[in-house]
Amino acid sequence: MLEIYNSLTRQKEIFKPLHEGHVGMYVCGPTVYGDAHLGHARPAITFDVLYRYLQHLGYKVRYVRNITDVGHLEHDADEGEDKIAKKARLEQLEPMEVVQYYTNRYHRDMAALNVLPPSIEPHASGHIIEQIAFVQKILDKGYAYVSNGSVYMDVEKYAKDYPYGKLSGRNLNDIVTETRELDGQAEKKHSYDFALWKKASPEHIMHWPSPWSEGFPGWHMECSTMGTKYLGEQFDIHGGGLDLIFPHHEAEIAQSCAALGKESVHYWMHNNMITIAGKKMGKSYNNFITLEQFFAGNHELLSKPFGPMVIRFFILQAHYRSTVDFSSEALEAAEKGLQRLQEAYSRLLKLQPSAKTSVEIGEIRTCCQEAMDDDLNTPFVIAALFDSAKAINIVHDGKGTISEADLNELRDVWKTYAIDILGLRLEEQGAGDEKLKAFSGAIDLLLGIRLQAKQNKDWGTSDKIRNELTALGFQIKDTKDGFEWSI
Repeated sequence: MLEIYNSLTRQKEIFKPLHEGHVGMYVCGPTVYGDAHLGHARPAITFDVLYRYLQHLGYKVRYVRNITDVGHLEHDADEGEDKIAKKARLEQLEPMEVVQYYTNRYHRDMAALNVLPPSIEPHASGHIIEQIAFVQKILDKGYAYVSNGSVYMDVEKYAKDYPYGKLSGRNLNDIVTETRELDGQAEKKHSYDFALWKKASPEHIMHWPSPWSEGFPGWHMECSTMGTKYLGEQFDIHGGGLDLIFPHHEAEIAQSCAALGKESVHYWMHNNMITIAGKKMGKSYNNFITLEQFFAGNHELLSKPFGPMVIRFFILQAHYRSTVDFSSEALEAAEKGLQRLQEAYSRLLKLQPSAKTSVEIGEIRTCCQEAMDDDLNTPFVIAALFDSAKAINIVHDGKGTISEADLNELRDVWKTYAIDILGLRLEEQGAGDEKLKAFSGAIDLLLGIRLQAKQNKDWGTSDKIRNELTALGFQIKDTKDGFEWSI
């Protein structure tokens, strides 16, 4: 049975959906004011694997991933100015023009990483009415107050009735010492009270009418509102990066309890950070590398371009709750590992069955399933695939045999776990791309000419083709059936 680590209870729990056969999953999506970077890729890939695996287990999953595109105060905003509004002002664009541009680029990057689109992708700007209604519920319950046109959560009053800080493990004294001085602090009863609605300043671009002021919703309000709108007042899984536990997800719990009288989320799941030299990668630290830079190789920390599947494989090599430290050397190692898997899968598809199996296949399906059931242990799945690759290579090299039943089983396991669940594109080189097919065909043609030259003992032509292709970066291997090549 699937066990997942619940950040709320700080332990693994057997996953039990609230509604039989159906799973509601909400994941915090991007704030679209810049290109996606490696830090954005990790939660997208982590919860994409969870989405795929839940579907593999037979659940009908409604996966909601939001787009943050309204003028709220962010926890890392510079001087409280909304980042989309700032971008629009500096580039003389409409705010929604900025949003659409970066949303399109985010979708492009996610498609390259083979991240499946969610069931619903709501925009915060499209749910202002619902957010106002949610704020009003909290006011009606007496857990919020209006100050100078803004609405704030009364954390001290809330904490008398509900355990504020249960997700992050903080108490109010800790929060007081950690609270930064942001715009509007003087309006609050206490420094740790957070905004549910903010009155917009005259120069603020993005604002909407409300009963309290012309303004915009607080950062935390959108997820509480859209999560319950599309998944119900209680749903199964809420995911995001570890850095969102406080204040964002802690505030979401408070908002749900205050408005609805109960917690909305059954399981909280958080992926750990990607770091550079031990420091979190992110826009706020100005140490990020965009996915486009990875794909093009045009960053000083990159030794070369790295394809989307290398990035995905690099992330999946580590457990989602562990820290991953980035380096170009680590990506190069991941690239070599991925190439080994791709080569093994290509060979697997070409193997011919024999009457019996002489190689050690092992319980690969059981190993993969147990690893996935153990809190999505993708590194163990990859290790199991590498173990079976040894048997594939032995049969390929003519040193062993495999029966038709075992061959079909091995092919099905690789397709199920490597392709369908891990989301790795291991198809033979050129599959699905006409230009690459033509390129692959041209190389095959050249090597076919070389093979014919060898058979005619025309060693000069044979060596010339091999040497010239090797100089261009091709690796050529002669086999009993002809040849193999890779780049």
